[in-house]
Parts: sequence; structure tokens; C-alpha cells
Amino acid sequence: MADLIEGVNPTRMELLKLKTKVKLAKKGHRLLKEKRDALIMEFFNILEEAKGARRQAEARLREAFNALILAQASMGVMKVTQCAYAAKETPGIETYTRSIMGVRVPVLELQETSRSVIERGYGLADTTSQLDEAAARFEEALAAVVQLAEVERSIKLLAKEIESTKRRVNALENVLIPRLEATVKYIKMRLDEMERENFFKLKRIKAIMEAR
Repeated sequence: MADLIEGVNPTRMELLKLKTKVKLAKKGHRLLKEKRDALIMEFFNILEEAKGARRQAEARLREAFNALILAQASMGVMKVTQCAYAAKETPGIETYTRSIMGVRVPVLELQETSRSVIERGYGLADTTSQLDEAAARFEEALAAVVQLAEVERSIKLLAKEIESTKRRVNALENVLIPRLEATVKYIKMRLDEMERENFFKLKRIKAIMEAR
């Protein structure tokens, strides 16, 4: 039998209060289970998206490094390194959030996904088309990595919320609701006992009065 709620008086008023709490707890339990199930569905949907984003990022990075090797072969490692130092800084990332079943997850947007040779900052003299190609491939790789970071962070946040919701569901299902129901049963039993005791007392009083 589940533990009883401590400090509860076996009165009809308390019984009514506890019955209301049982109804609310069961309603909360049902809503939390629905939320948990919806979160799990969203989790697996985003998990599939993450697999695709990871494959995309890995492919873009391979292409970028292959293009870099070709640029180094055509211009020399030193010259490519000089152009890299001369290039303008990486484009910024705008961040905001969106809600998935009440969970705030990040949205990351790269401010510039591709730039012209002039916008990149290195000079046109003594550079080759292979360097331009490598720069373009790394810009694509950066966009793919940002997308992957967004999706993987969302997965971690959803997983955390799912675990929290599961704990709350289990606490209601295995602790609070059984305890409330056990207390309701106990109060009903005590009220029945007191009613029987009062009934026998009244019978005794009636019998004594009739015997006089």
C-alpha cells in the first residue's frame, strides 16, 4: 500500500479536497504524458534532420579541404597562408530562438553565406581560381557547420526536457497519485468506522433511555 499523506485529518471536508487533488493530479499526469510523447516525436524528427546535417557538413568540409590542397599546389602553401591572413573576418551569426512544445531552441543564421573575391579581402594579383574555389567551398562548409550546431543543440535541449517530463510523469504516476488515492481510501475507512461507532453509541443511548 502506498504511503499516506501526513498530517491529514479524516474529515469529510478533507476528503473532498483530496478527491479534487486526485482529479487535478490525474489530469496533469495525462497532459504531461501527452507532452512527453509529442516531445519524443519531435526529438526523433530532429534526430533524422541532424543525421542529414552531419553528412552535409562532413561532405562540405571534405570538398573544402580538397579545394585547399589544390590551391596550395597551384600557389604554394606560403602564399595561400598570406591570403588567409589578409582575408576579412568570418561573417557574423545572428541568433534567436523558437519554441518546440514550450522548449526554446536556438536558430542560427549566418549573415553572409557567400562573398565575392573583393569582399573576402585578399587581392586579385598573384592568386588563382583554385584559391577562389577553396574560399567558396569553406564558406559553404561554414554554413553547413552552423546548421549542424543549431540542430545538435536543439537535440540536447529536447532530450533534457524529455528527461525532466519523464521524471514528473513517474513522480505523479508512482508516488503522488497512489499516495493521494491511499489517503482518500484511508479517510473513507475512518469515516465509515466513526459512522458505525456513532450508530452503536446512538443505539446504546436509545436502549438506555427506553429501559428507564
